[in-house]
Amino acid sequence: MTESGSDGRATLEKPVSIHKKALKQLLVMTDRNGLAEGRTPTIVPFLSIVKRSSDTCRSPGVLTPSFCLILQGGKKLYLGHEVYYYGAGDYLASLIDIPASSQVVGATEESPYIGLRIDFTTEEIASVVMEAGVKLEPVEKGLSAGAFIGKSDAGLLELFSRLLKLLDKPNEARFLSELLKREMIFNLLSGDFGHLFFQKVLFDQRADGVGKAIQWIKENYARSFTVEELAKSCNMSTSGLHHKFKAITTIGPLQYQKQLRLQEARRMMLSGPVGATTAALAVGYESPSQFNREYRRLFGLPPLQDIKAIKKSSAAWSFEDR
Repeated sequence: MTESGSDGRATLEKPVSIHKKALKQLLVMTDRNGLAEGRTPTIVPFLSIVKRSSDTCRSPGVLTPSFCLILQGGKKLYLGHEVYYYGAGDYLASLIDIPASSQVVGATEESPYIGLRIDFTTEEIASVVMEAGVKLEPVEKGLSAGAFIGKSDAGLLELFSRLLKLLDKPNEARFLSELLKREMIFNLLSGDFGHLFFQKVLFDQRADGVGKAIQWIKENYARSFTVEELAKSCNMSTSGLHHKFKAITTIGPLQYQKQLRLQEARRMMLSGPVGATTAALAVGYESPSQFNREYRRLFGLPPLQDIKAIKKSSAAWSFEDR
C-alpha cells in the first residue's frame, strides 16, 4: 500500500512515476531495434512500431481493428465532429473499420512520436470473451463509437514489455506472442474501458442488427443500395438502423460506404498504374466526375494531384501509421 502525506499527494505521485518509468523502459527497448521513419513491421506478425520525427498534416483514412499505444509524443484524432488529443500512456482502440482523420503533433528529431500498434480481429476478441467467461455490462444506455481513447495501466505496459523482449527471440516469438496478444485483449476487456472494447452488437454479425449492416457494407461497398433495403435485410426500421449506425461509426450508412470507396480507390492508385477513372469504376462509381468531386472533398486535391503529391513526399504520412 502506498503511504500518503497529510495532503494525500504521495498517493497520486508514486503510481504516476512508476507509469512514466515503464513507458521510458519501453522506449529504450524500441530504440534497440533501430527504428526507421514511419511504420516498421516486426517479427511478431501483429506488432509494428511507428516513428515520426516531425508533425504531420491531418490525414483522412480508415481506422482498422487495432490499438496503438503512444510511448512518446501526441496525436489528434478527428472522429465525426469530435477532436481528441491523446499522448504518452494513452492508446487508441478501434473495433471496426471507421473513417476518421489523424495527425501527429509536437514531434521533433530530438523527441519523435513513438507508438506501438497491435492488429487484431473481432473474432479474437469474441474468442477471449467466451473462453475467459468475461461478463460486461454497458455503463451507459445506448451504443458507443467503435473507436475510443483509453489509458494504459501497469498490467498492459508489462505485457508490452514481454512482447518487445520476444523480438530478440525469433524462435519463440510466433508462438508466445499469440499468447501475449490474448492476455492483452483480456487486460483491455477487464479494465476500465472493457465495456467500450466489447460491444456485443459489433461482434455478433450472425444476428440481425447494425453489426450485420456494417459487415455487409464492408464486404459489398462497390454495390449500390438504399438505407431502406439495408434496414429491411437486417430486420430493422430505417430510422433505427440510421441512429444506431451513426452512434457506432459517427456517420450514416451511405456516407460510410462512400468513404470506404474513396479510400479503396486511393489505395489502388497508390499501389500500381491505375488511373482515376479505372479506380472509380472498380469501387462502384458510375460517374467519374462525381468521383473526382467527392475525392477532392475528402482528400483536398483531385485524384491525380493527390497521388502525385503523396509519391513525391518521402515523408508522406500514412494513416495506417496511427
